Amino acid sequence: MSDIKAQIKEFRIGEKIRTLRQQKRLTLQELSDLTTLSKPLLSQIENEQVIPPLATLLKIAKGLKVGIHFFFEDEGNRQNYVLTRREDLGEVEVVPRPVVNDVSRPYLYHSLAQGLRHKHMEPFLVEVKKREWDDRLFFKHEGDEEFLYITEGELDFHYNNEVIRLRPGDSIYYDSGQPHGLVAAGEGKARAVAVLYTRD
Repeated sequence: MSDIKAQIKEFRIGEKIRTLRQQKRLTLQELSDLTTLSKPLLSQIENEQVIPPLATLLKIAKGLKVGIHFFFEDEGNRQNYVLTRREDLGEVEVVPRPVVNDVSRPYLYHSLAQGLRHKHMEPFLVEVKKREWDDRLFFKHEGDEEFLYITEGELDFHYNNEVIRLRPGDSIYYDSGQPHGLVAAGEGKARAVAVLYTRD
């Protein structure tokens, strides 16, 4: 088992989706209609066979009428802040690299506010691996905004028909309803802080 896998503590996202869907008395087909995601894909997600990327998770959250924070919070948590020390990043919960349409996304998300309830923003440390760009890496989620700040390495940020090279200290704030995606461009991996905000 790799170090990164050893660090992963499952969020049990699929289980949370199934439980909430059943509480709302929705069938898989009804959730599929609400999200435009296929019934087989939703079933795979609920059974933890597929790790959904954030774009897919946002569609599910909207279909179930919850914020994306629902999937990363601990209902028993009553604290008012989450402090993440640099030296503790290896122990921060990780959202494993998602696979969509048989394409492995070249990144891992480390939640930086794991457990905190009722957040309006969802911050992550994103680790991006180098790979060739593939248009299947594009995704979008309507009604959301994102902020990306590069801390290490270089990224090629693909946004519609543009490719923007981002280096440490660069940042970009964008409407994530437009097709977007990223890959590491320099030697080795890149890191960035990403903040996702979902408008009501």
